Amino acid sequence: MRAWLAALSVAAALAAPVCAQEVTTGPRPLAPSVLVLDQERLFEGSLWGKRVVAEIEADSNALSAENRRIEAALSAEEQALTEKRKTLPAEEFRALADAFDAKVVDIRRSQDTKARDIARLGEAEQQAFLATAVPVLRQLLGETPGAVAILDRRSVLIAAEAIDITDIAIARIDAALGAGQRPALPPAEN
Repeated sequence: MRAWLAALSVAAALAAPVCAQEVTTGPRPLAPSVLVLDQERLFEGSLWGKRVVAEIEADSNALSAENRRIEAALSAEEQALTEKRKTLPAEEFRALADAFDAKVVDIRRSQDTKARDIARLGEAEQQAFLATAVPVLRQLLGETPGAVAILDRRSVLIAAEAIDITDIAIARIDAALGAGQRPALPPAEN
C-alpha cells in the first residue's frame, strides 16, 4: 500500500510543475470577441442626434402652432358661412360650402405633407449619421484587440457591460463629426 501511495505522490509531484508551466507560459491568444452598442442611444446621445432632436421638435412645434392658427381661421370662416346660410339662396350657399370643403381638404393635405416631411427628415438624418459614423466605428473596432464585430445591443440577448462601447463611440463620433448638417430632403414620393 505504501508503494502505491508513494507512486501516486511522485506522479502528482511531477504533474504539478507541468500544469503550472502550461498555465503561465507565453501570452494567451485572444479569443475573438464582439462589441455592442445601442444605436438609438448612440444617435440621441451624439451632438448630431441632439441637433436633430432639437430641430425636429422645433419644426413639430411650429407645425402645431400653424395648425392651431389654421384651425381657428377655418372655424371662424365656417361660422361665418353658417351665418350666411340663413340669408343666401341654397345654390349660392352650396357653392360656398363646396369651396370651403375643398379648401379644408387642400389645407389638410398640405399640413399632412409637412408632418410627413418632418418624419422623413428624422429618418434621413439617422441614415446620414450612421453612414457617416461607420468609419469612426470601423476604426474603434480595429483598435480593440480581438474584436471582430460590433452588434446592435438590441439584437444581443445577454452581454457583459464591458463590451458595450456606446459611450466611447459617442465621444469619438462627436469629436470626428460634430453636430452634422441638416440634409436637403428629396421630393416626397406619393
